[in-house]
Amino acid sequence: MSWAGRRVFLTGHTGFKGGWLALWLSHLGAEVRGYALDPYTTPNLFDAARLGGRVDDVRGDIRDAAALDKAMAEFAPEVVFHLAAQPLVRLSYSDPMLTYETNVMGTARVLDAVRRTPSVRAVVSVTTDKCYENKEWIWGYRETDPLGGYDPYSSSKACAEIVSAAFRQSYFAGTVGVATARAGNVIGGGDWSLDRLIPDKAVAIRRPLSIRPWQHVLEPLHGYILLAERLLSGEAAKYATAYNFGPSEDDAQTVEWIVERMTKAWGDGASWFIDGEPSVHEAGYLKLDASRARADLGWTPKLRLADALDWLVAWYRAQAAGADMQAFSLEQIRAYEALVAGPRRG
Repeated sequence: MSWAGRRVFLTGHTGFKGGWLALWLSHLGAEVRGYALDPYTTPNLFDAARLGGRVDDVRGDIRDAAALDKAMAEFAPEVVFHLAAQPLVRLSYSDPMLTYETNVMGTARVLDAVRRTPSVRAVVSVTTDKCYENKEWIWGYRETDPLGGYDPYSSSKACAEIVSAAFRQSYFAGTVGVATARAGNVIGGGDWSLDRLIPDKAVAIRRPLSIRPWQHVLEPLHGYILLAERLLSGEAAKYATAYNFGPSEDDAQTVEWIVERMTKAWGDGASWFIDGEPSVHEAGYLKLDASRARADLGWTPKLRLADALDWLVAWYRAQAAGADMQAFSLEQIRAYEALVAGPRRG
């Protein structure tokens, strides 16, 4: 499917994942309108990659129904990617109301705006791997496992899943394909959020033996794009459901393995240490089963975790050296597209 000229409404384009998705979709030829608050860190990917010149940049809060409705209706998109969120577990403990208002009511506001925008044919609503009731077991969670959430962030994303399903069944059956996407812990260049792994400084680690479904940011974004394409294929009902996007079973690693590999790749005195300060509850073991995405979408991970870390380090090295980070980010996107295409035959 060609994205050239397709109108895409993307919430959260000033964030890390949203910024990479905005850049990728514009690279594919889509006309992208981003709707989001100002970037919440300095520096940030939106500025570093000069995304303002690639998308129609609208600043607004997804909780503001009037502003959101206006921005979506006047743009008349065909596809909506909903990524705007309060994305941090620890912040959810200190500000639970912001977390629930943004992640639950914000999702409801986005879907309600879609309900009043007849041009929309497909919606991909992004939640998280943490939306499951975590039982600390050793196998990956499937989309049919119970939703839950120990902390405000995780439970808010479980609620967002329920809201998305309710809107799909109540308003969009047979008209708009609405799917949700649950990705693992993403890494990559341009993420300066609190608690993120950035190689050029001493990294504080709270739980070095915890296991997470780590993956490069382009991995789930490729899944989101494939999912939107299937929703537009004329068989929306088949794909209007939840999908996990996670690494291969044999590529799960501990936090300690991650930071050891990352700091070694960076060199120049990069280091990590165990943060001994009291901390809030966080899951110790979390894996995803992405069998449905493999079977339905033909999606598979293309980067081993070690390679993903090399790409992360390369991005920050280029940024520190003053490189054109839009051009460098597009170079990584093209390299990933080559992996997806695979070797040419004949």
